[in-house]
Amino acid sequence: MEEGWKEVYMTAHEYKAEMAREILENNGIKAIVMNQQDTAYKSFGEYLVYVADADYTRSVKLLKNLKN
Repeated sequence: MEEGWKEVYMTAHEYKAEMAREILENNGIKAIVMNQQDTAYKSFGEYLVYVADADYTRSVKLLKNLKN
């Protein structure tokens, strides 16, 4: 990922990554989902959600309940 962005959430499930992105964007935080799954073996890899460095702390707080 480019400089200035931090990984705030990681999951093996696309729907959870999209839920995280939606929560963040509904709170005014731009978020990007990156698909790191292997194209040949869908059970390998994760979906990563990134936010700007400046939004990281707030993002962690917003997603705290989603991680449980």
